[in-house]
Amino acid sequence: MSRKIYVIQKHQARKLHFDLRLEMNNVLKSWAIPKEPLNKKGIKRLAVQVEDHDLDYANFEGTIPEGFYGAGKVEIWDKGTYELEKLEEGKIVFKIYGEKLKGKFCLIKLKKENYWIFFKI
Repeated sequence: MSRKIYVIQKHQARKLHFDLRLEMNNVLKSWAIPKEPLNKKGIKRLAVQVEDHDLDYANFEGTIPEGFYGAGKVEIWDKGTYELEKLEEGKIVFKIYGEKLKGKFCLIKLKKENYWIFFKI
């Protein structure tokens, strides 16, 4: 299996959150996670799916100016690659090779639109 782009950006917008981004189909699929992701099994985090981003956004750090969507400071919190292990309706299993997060993680879709749970397995 080939490895693809993985990054988490710490984003101080209206509220601090962490943007999980995974390269899929030539874009970065993205989820906003309100609490810091942990490299520990059994701790679940809400992940709200947001719009896709261009691949080059994986390297973005800086400040989005006031008046623009997502205004605030963005910094790379973790980066590396990942391997997709399972992709099915409502479930994504993947292995992260990051600097902070390492190992097998899962995203499970909830009933509420765009809401997922992110956790290490």
